[in-house]
Amino acid sequence: MNFKHISIVVATGLLLSACGTYATSSVAPVNGAAKESASAQKPAAKSPDQVTVTENDITDRPYVSLGDISVTVRKATIFDSDPTQEKVAQALKEKAAEMGGDAVVLVHYGTVGVGLFSWGQMDGEGRVVAFKS
Repeated sequence: MNFKHISIVVATGLLLSACGTYATSSVAPVNGAAKESASAQKPAAKSPDQVTVTENDITDRPYVSLGDISVTVRKATIFDSDPTQEKVAQALKEKAAEMGGDAVVLVHYGTVGVGLFSWGQMDGEGRVVAFKS
């Protein structure tokens, strides 16, 4: 092998061995939700550590719904670890915290699969809520 072939193999190896996962998300309004008035205040952003994630509904505290969210956690290369429910829950917490939510309820996790632009991905969705005072 000459130097050109070796450098191509090394460069390809470095690209494939890069570590990392990334997530995407979206927010949809809740069906039947009333439009916010101009005077309505949105909750302030919170830390993701302050957000609760549950597959069930919360029935012991009154809340208002801020919207439905969905996230997708992907692994960037074949060498990264597969996405887990914990990684998806963290992505849900981060998105809910940006919205000022206190919890994400009715969470549903997808299964790990190969995506068009990733070596593996997992989806998650839920409803962001803010507790009433």
